[in-house]
Amino acid sequence: MSALMAHPGARGAVVRRSARGSRWSTVALGAVLVLLAALPFLVFESVTSSLFTLFVLIIIASMWNLLAGFGGMVSVGQQAFIGVGAYTVVGLADQGLSPFLALVFAALTAAVLAIPTSWLAFRLRGDYFAVGTWVIAEVYRLVVIKIDALGGPSGRSLTGMSGIDQTLRSALVYWSALGVAILTVGACYWLLRGRVGLALTAVRDDDVAARASGVDVARAKHIVYLASAAGCGAAGGLLAINALSVQPDAIFSVQWSAYMIFIVVIGGIGYLEGPIVGAIVFFALQQLLADSGSWYLIVLGVLAAASAIWMPRGLWGQVIDRTGFRVFPVGYHLDLPTPAATAPTPTTAQEDRP
Repeated sequence: MSALMAHPGARGAVVRRSARGSRWSTVALGAVLVLLAALPFLVFESVTSSLFTLFVLIIIASMWNLLAGFGGMVSVGQQAFIGVGAYTVVGLADQGLSPFLALVFAALTAAVLAIPTSWLAFRLRGDYFAVGTWVIAEVYRLVVIKIDALGGPSGRSLTGMSGIDQTLRSALVYWSALGVAILTVGACYWLLRGRVGLALTAVRDDDVAARASGVDVARAKHIVYLASAAGCGAAGGLLAINALSVQPDAIFSVQWSAYMIFIVVIGGIGYLEGPIVGAIVFFALQQLLADSGSWYLIVLGVLAAASAIWMPRGLWGQVIDRTGFRVFPVGYHLDLPTPAATAPTPTTAQEDRP
């Protein structure tokens, strides 16, 4: 904010949160969501099943972007909470609870377990933090494998879904994934527009300077870490409901973190829109290269490297540079008055990255 007001001619300027096109984008976004909600009545089940994967990718990528892009904490172990969420749904379903209702407890359980996990992870910094979170995720996997009640290495099947018609079940799974995706993106937007968002900006840039300026760095990091864990837990629950089973090696695989990182790097780290754009690109590549074998991984690697070199701000960063358009504006927008005007008139627009 101080940087904005230091701008020459800032006297009489108007600082606001909206950016160009944001009001129209809200209307368009609402129309898209209504269309997505109606898709089970309009398309074949195979289409909604494919879109389920897209929604899960958006959820986990948004959570990783919140953690790394805004909190400055690069984790390679968020699959720990994906696995916790999946096993929570399976365990509660065994007790007679609806798997769809168990999604709420999947998120809560992941957030609760993130508290002691953070006590260990936050003792590490930089690369050590990334490696440490990976090790912690492996510990979670090994613990689950050792518990016979959870099925051991072979995993467990999900109960409580056999009495639901296949078509209805597919629609419910689709709507659940869509709902969780909307909630996670909306929660990130709400969180980043408040005081926590301002604190995260300082923490991401320089946590030492932020602490010296009076920012409660530990609190901001814990909030982001717990929120990210909750979102990943809900995503894990969705995966269990869709697959009707859970297997530890698959659900705790580091492949999930690789997906998150690739999606955010391609879409644009540090932007709420980035994970959505990156997930769509990644999903499209999955569909196009599904039968290409090892070429699929080669193409993904080349794209990730090219994006990191020539588009470090990702695809959405390029859009902002050229148009200034934001779907989810979380920074500040400065309207400067013209020299001849007696009242503030928007002449230039500049929005800080959150």
